[in-house]
Amino acid sequence: MVVSDRGARTRRRGEELIRAIHDAVLEEVVEVGVGRLTMDGIGRRAATPRTTLYRRWSDPIEVLLDALYHQHPVEEPAPGADDLRGDLIRALRLMVEWALSPAGRAVAAILTDPKSAALMSEALFERVFASRGGTFTRTVLRHYADRGRFPAELLTPVVADIGEALVTKRLIDTGAPPADEDLAAIVDQAILPAIGLGPRAPRA
Repeated sequence: MVVSDRGARTRRRGEELIRAIHDAVLEEVVEVGVGRLTMDGIGRRAATPRTTLYRRWSDPIEVLLDALYHQHPVEEPAPGADDLRGDLIRALRLMVEWALSPAGRAVAAILTDPKSAALMSEALFERVFASRGGTFTRTVLRHYADRGRFPAELLTPVVADIGEALVTKRLIDTGAPPADEDLAAIVDQAILPAIGLGPRAPRA
């Protein structure tokens, strides 16, 4: 139940309720950390009884993983696979947008706290990142490699992580989101050369 501005009680159901719970658990974990995450705390923040949570999830970690999974974006290559450079830039832009979102801030809070990271990192990578496409360039790179735009053997784990690592470093170093020209520089000077497409390749 929630209370409107006029005091009328309304009942949230379905997707509206799930979104409220997901938003609540992401805010809660940033504030209290994984170790102090409870169904009571999530329920209070979502203005819903904990019994409602237990109907769908067994514990607060499951609520958190579900929220992170559903709020993790999936990169998509352009139709026709005709713009590798543009799709890589768009994938990195998607990462920046996610990093600044409640889900991205929650992940940052988890991974920068040693206790939370030890408890969550394996599940986070297996049940969220891997299930949603891995890094923010892997899906695009795999799409083009499968179509022969560059040798598939060049798509190593290191290459798949280059863009994400450099964007993360820029966010940490500056505390501000990289501009589009910064993302283009990462693509032109790091990712494309790593897959054999030269120091600057406007198009594959």
